[in-house]
Amino acid sequence: MLEQRIQQQFFDSADLQYQSAESLSRPVGEAAQALIGCITAGGKVLVGGLGGGLALAQHFCNAFIGRFERERPGLAALVLSADSALLMAPPDTDWHDALFARQVQALGQPGDVLLLIDPLGQEALLLAAIEAGHGRDMSVIVLGARSAPALREQLGETDVLVAVPHDRSARVVELQLLVLHCLCDAVDLQLMGEQDPL
Repeated sequence: MLEQRIQQQFFDSADLQYQSAESLSRPVGEAAQALIGCITAGGKVLVGGLGGGLALAQHFCNAFIGRFERERPGLAALVLSADSALLMAPPDTDWHDALFARQVQALGQPGDVLLLIDPLGQEALLLAAIEAGHGRDMSVIVLGARSAPALREQLGETDVLVAVPHDRSARVVELQLLVLHCLCDAVDLQLMGEQDPL
């Protein structure tokens, strides 16, 4: 019984990836182009994550600064802190709203990209960060869950929403990891060309 349940987890994850390949390829491609434009212009990527998205943000930055699948110079990326103890928000400010926004205001520059990862569907917590990114003339990429209607309204023409069509956060995280790997691969491809076959 347990083995069947485990197998079903694999099947469910594979089914979601297969079903999402066509619908997500365009927004993921647009996100990759935004990252490539930022990096080639000398900008940096600020990455913030909620819940399991924080671990994904750290993984993405490691691949950008270090390496993904092959050697290359490090690319500028920074994980935004999710530690509210580091934030000295005014007493009348909800720290959730200010957490990423204050960091974006302090660190973001025109031409940078703000990448936000939300596997939990808590898009309301990202709205202030998106507004702060726009205020710093940054493009915004959001990896979210389902349709994220509040986010769609907040995003501008140069922004990208990659909405995973699922409600279960474990499946969303799995697919967001794949999306991040696709972004890293696309950046490496554009910067260094095709990799020689092994």
